[in-house]
Amino acid sequence: MPADQPRALITGAGTINPLGSSVPETWTGLLAGQSGIAALDEDWAQQLPVRIAGQVTADLSEHLTTRELKRMDRCGQLALVAAREAWQQAGAPDVDPERFAVVIGSAYGGLGSTLEQDRALTSGGPRRVSPHTLTRLMVNGPAAWVSIDLGARGGARTPVSACASGAEAIVQGAEMIRSGAADVVIAGGVDASVNDLVITGFSQIRALSTRNGEPQLASRPFDGGRDGFVLAEGAGIVVLESEAHALARGAAILGAVAGGAVTSDANDIVAADPAMQRRVMQKALESAGMQASEIGFVHAHATSTPVGDRLEAQAINAIFGADVPVTSTKGHTGHLLGGAGALAAVVVVQALQTGQLPGTANVEALDPEVNLNIVTENAHTLAPGSAPAGLVNAFGFGGHSVALVITKD
Repeated sequence: MPADQPRALITGAGTINPLGSSVPETWTGLLAGQSGIAALDEDWAQQLPVRIAGQVTADLSEHLTTRELKRMDRCGQLALVAAREAWQQAGAPDVDPERFAVVIGSAYGGLGSTLEQDRALTSGGPRRVSPHTLTRLMVNGPAAWVSIDLGARGGARTPVSACASGAEAIVQGAEMIRSGAADVVIAGGVDASVNDLVITGFSQIRALSTRNGEPQLASRPFDGGRDGFVLAEGAGIVVLESEAHALARGAAILGAVAGGAVTSDANDIVAADPAMQRRVMQKALESAGMQASEIGFVHAHATSTPVGDRLEAQAINAIFGADVPVTSTKGHTGHLLGGAGALAAVVVVQALQTGQLPGTANVEALDPEVNLNIVTENAHTLAPGSAPAGLVNAFGFGGHSVALVITKD
């Protein structure tokens, strides 16, 4: 990063996901090796080929008002809960609303409301359709609701890049800080698409694990016996702030987005291109002005699919070699789709702050084609003096590739 550009510091973080309704609760669960994946008890799921998922179990009525619950899709609700946590941790900074922006990505937005209201129309006619339907189903809804709640008038943006959406939002937010377009940006990702249509759609392309009888063992990134990912819901949010603005108010600094890159494979709508995965990591390092040797660990995208994990492992090895510690927390949480990369960024911030790196769950026998130092213990202590930076990968259908470099300060 050029020395004359403002730094994009991280001053707050928030999350709600299958492991917990806050960063501390999630972090405790990760280090304890807990799983947020369980069997689906809902009637609609019982005839599906896959009947497991990672669902948020927190009672959202404890976080949101009745009016908010009524007007928002679950996707917006989860984003708002996480954003409020991040905002409070940042100290609710006093910022010019015109210099305050929101960038929250999502793969599917209010798809749950779309399906619900379509069924209401089909079964009960027009009078059964909610007047809030259109605002609930909008993919930009989460960003809009957060901007309204916190008073951000510098833009409310919504990257839609499948499972890379949240990570791309953080790249965009950091670019707004570095370009001088904003002093503070709420950035991250969210999805709430645990429903019959999405589960069936992914099942039809054999992307999901079918371990219905052992849900907590189903998501197993890099394990030789992995058979697909586990669908999950949740949000990850960070507060990005220019260094001048953060220092002027004496903010506690959690980390910095030192660099990031976004590429498109231009290859296939589903199949990943490992050459572009290597390229996006290299471009992220270049944007941070760093060498591969300065990265202390990698949070892989690694969703637990047979092909995807192997290709990513080859790409990571090509850039960082076989020794850098690598983890994927999707074995604990499942795959949050558009929220995945943003939650990974929150995990990396916590790891840099604490010196502890959560392990990759359920690796009983490492895939012999994965030539990487996969962290498997629940809590791996980073070596004293190790490089104070982590890299986040996030990839999505459509050939979307994103990499983030996050430093301790």
